[in-house]
Amino acid sequence: MAGVSPLDAVERGHQIDILGWIDAGYDLFRVNPPADPPKHLAVYFALFDDDEGTVMMVDHKKAAAWLLPGGHVDPYEDPRVTALREAEEELQIAGKFHDLTGDAPLFVSVTETRGAHSHTDVTLWFVLKASQRELFRPDPGEFEAVEWFPLRGTDWDGDRFDPNMARFVRKLDQLASQ
Repeated sequence: MAGVSPLDAVERGHQIDILGWIDAGYDLFRVNPPADPPKHLAVYFALFDDDEGTVMMVDHKKAAAWLLPGGHVDPYEDPRVTALREAEEELQIAGKFHDLTGDAPLFVSVTETRGAHSHTDVTLWFVLKASQRELFRPDPGEFEAVEWFPLRGTDWDGDRFDPNMARFVRKLDQLASQ
C-alpha cells in the first residue's frame, strides 16, 4: 500500500487513510456480508488490452453501475490472490498480471458503496493483461453485460462508473503511454 505512487492529492489522501486504518489494528477483511465490518478490503482488476487501449467493464447487477471486475478479499487472503481468484470465478479466465505493473496495485481508493447495505470498500486496483479476442464467460448471476471501453474518449465521470474511475484511467493511460 505504501509502495503505490499516488496520482494526485486525492489518491494520496486515500493512501494515508488506508495506512492509518491498517496501523490502528481494525479488522481488514469482511467477515459477514455485506457490511461487517463496515470498512474492509476489496480489489478491482482492470483487464487491459494495451493493443486496443481498452479495459473490460462489467455491468454489475447489485451496484447497478459499470465497474471493473473484482471482489472482497477473503480473511487473511493476499489481495493479489483475490484478484486472480475473482478473474477465475467471475470470468472463467486464468488472470495474468500486466507487465506494466507486475503484481502490485496501480491505484488505491476508499469508497462508500451504493445501495441498501452501503459500506466502505478499501480497494486495491490491479491491472491484468487481456485481449478483446479472448473468450470470457461472465457470471450471469453477477453481471448484466460486459463491454470493452476505450481509455480515451470515454466520459468516465458521473454515476455510471466508480467515482474514482476517471482518475484510475488517467493513471493507467499515463503509464501505458510511457
